[in-house]
Amino acid sequence: MKILVTGAAGFIGFHVCQKLLARGDQIIGVDNLNDYYDVSLKMARLSELGVTLDAETMTADHSSRDSTSSANFEFIKLDIADRAAMESLFAEHQFDAVCHLAAQAGVRYSIENPHVYVETNVVGFLNILEGCRQHNVDNLCFASSSSVYGLNQSQPFKTSDHTDHPVSLYAATKKSNEMMAHTYAHLFGIRCTGLRFFTVYGPWGRPDMAPMLFADAISNNRPIKVFNHGDMSRDFTYVGDIAEGILAILDTPAGSKNVGAPTFDPRHPSPETSSAPYRLYNIGNNSPVNLMAFIRTLEAEFGTEAQKIMMDMQPGDVSSTYADSSSLTQLTGFTPNTELAEGIKHFANWYRGYFKK
Repeated sequence: MKILVTGAAGFIGFHVCQKLLARGDQIIGVDNLNDYYDVSLKMARLSELGVTLDAETMTADHSSRDSTSSANFEFIKLDIADRAAMESLFAEHQFDAVCHLAAQAGVRYSIENPHVYVETNVVGFLNILEGCRQHNVDNLCFASSSSVYGLNQSQPFKTSDHTDHPVSLYAATKKSNEMMAHTYAHLFGIRCTGLRFFTVYGPWGRPDMAPMLFADAISNNRPIKVFNHGDMSRDFTYVGDIAEGILAILDTPAGSKNVGAPTFDPRHPSPETSSAPYRLYNIGNNSPVNLMAFIRTLEAEFGTEAQKIMMDMQPGDVSSTYADSSSLTQLTGFTPNTELAEGIKHFANWYRGYFKK
């Protein structure tokens, strides 16, 4: 397949591109390479994919191309919020599918910089949908987030749960993506599948997320901040499992197979069903881990006890996440199953190698 992967230089996008290339798909990868976190990490990921960017590409304002060493991978520096650039991208390529992973990430950062979230996560997503509509791409897989469950405390989180009480703008933009995708699935028959990711970790991870923050502090003898005094739990999900789930969904788009899919009842509509070719799935490890247990696992792997500063809960955070991924398993036969200790070992080995620790 010829697949557009947005956010190709990002944490999850990089792993997805690796797996797609390994099985022989043709990839057009786009990313705006913004400086939300260290761009050198994004560049290093692209280097692993066979891309070396020159200074002209790095300083381009909108869209520019770079030759790659792989015949099956072309990288384009592009901002998905740039309407004209996106129109040109879709017009030039006849994509069989779109894997949309680009987004302005971070729950806490959305409180400080709300406008960039609307530009990238809402306007950018509209450009993706319009590109699919105007150029007859009928297989769209897009990233949502466990953060959409917001104030819901009924766990495990199920896609049949209502998600009308977000607690961060980031979550609200992801909820809006789900609604926008449903509209385009209904109006134009685009097969849209949203994936709610649960606390992704692993090699090549983002520096603003807990595993990297904690590993960096432990390795450099600095204290770590433990929010809500450690009384938190997360359904930590290994990035390799996330990428496998994404490939399974690309191969089984909404409407092509309905194993385990409840029937839509317009008189009593459920959030997990639709008359349109539209589905939502959780991708989580189905095994929440207490934050202090997570820290102990990192400490054991790095052989050092972390200094801890106990903090109150951060605005926009939730105390617990827990995924019910059964519908994903029913559809694809795939279940995320990497144990935390194994995943942390892979992460720590990469971290020590990359940062020469």
